[in-house]
Amino acid sequence: MDYIYLGNSGLRVPKYILGTVPFSGTNGFNAAGNIDEDTARRMVDMSLEAGINMFDTANLYSKGDAERVLGAAIKGRRDELLLTSKTGFPLGENPNARGASRSNILTSIDQSLERLGTDYLDVYFVHLWDGQTPVEETVETMTSLVKSGKIRHWGVSNYSGWALARTFTVAEQSGFIPPITQQIYYTPEAREAEYELLPAGSELGIGSMIWSPLGEGLLNGKIGRNKQAPANTRQGAGWPEPWVQDQERLYQVIDALERVAANHNASVPQIAYAWVRDRPNVGPIVIAARNEEQLKENIASFEIELTKEEHDQIESVARPAPLYPNWHRAMNSFDMGSASEKTYLTGYKQSMGIDD
Repeated sequence: MDYIYLGNSGLRVPKYILGTVPFSGTNGFNAAGNIDEDTARRMVDMSLEAGINMFDTANLYSKGDAERVLGAAIKGRRDELLLTSKTGFPLGENPNARGASRSNILTSIDQSLERLGTDYLDVYFVHLWDGQTPVEETVETMTSLVKSGKIRHWGVSNYSGWALARTFTVAEQSGFIPPITQQIYYTPEAREAEYELLPAGSELGIGSMIWSPLGEGLLNGKIGRNKQAPANTRQGAGWPEPWVQDQERLYQVIDALERVAANHNASVPQIAYAWVRDRPNVGPIVIAARNEEQLKENIASFEIELTKEEHDQIESVARPAPLYPNWHRAMNSFDMGSASEKTYLTGYKQSMGIDD
């Protein structure tokens, strides 16, 4: 396993992180999986043996039960691993138990630490943008948690590009501690993060951690033009996410993944993981599994090396349209682009038929 620095920090993290959405599978998360404490413990064992020493969870997952299962699985070996959690989604009727307010953050961190059986988190995320709470309140609260020792670093998730930049700027200019990472959705089919989030993360020194590179089960290898999602999968069990902008485009991506998978005697999920892992501006990726066999297969994808031609074959199928100002940048000011954005501007030029 490779280890990389997370954003502009001294924290070294594995390129693969184990996510815990399938842990517990209660309180509305039944479709995501039902991993109990014993299976979770074995999955932690397998991950650590492979060099994956970082585990990602959230108070949203099974409304706290995923944290409890993970806490039981890591009991007695906290010093061997890195731990993250998140807050922000409303979990009950309390009007203050939501968002990025001081009240919710301070209450949530204590509850998460108790469920996880630890006295600190290595990274704590605001799980979604809260446009009702002043950014200053959020960054000051997170800074206080770092200084108190309850968290080592903090990050954001599911922010827009401008919200990410505003949060970072307010923190930096006010003398607070800025976030070191953003957790964002990015797959071979869902590439919207390339417009702003991925280059912005690199420019700001905010590491881009990818959640659900398999599209919440869309790219599990069991779905295709003539294949409906089985009932024992997340998509087959009625999971509402993600939004797919074009079903035919999704099938074209799956077709490309299947062709490349055949070259490597690999599965579609393995190729999807390998492709996202190697993309520009991408930091660590969060993998997940519903059972030990899936986890073994997903970890093995780290050893797959795609050729440039294979990367390009997958990339070209679902390249984002060059929406303004990207078409204008590609056409008129490509040479003034930073290294973090030129990779995407190059693709836009190709889509527009512009020769170098």
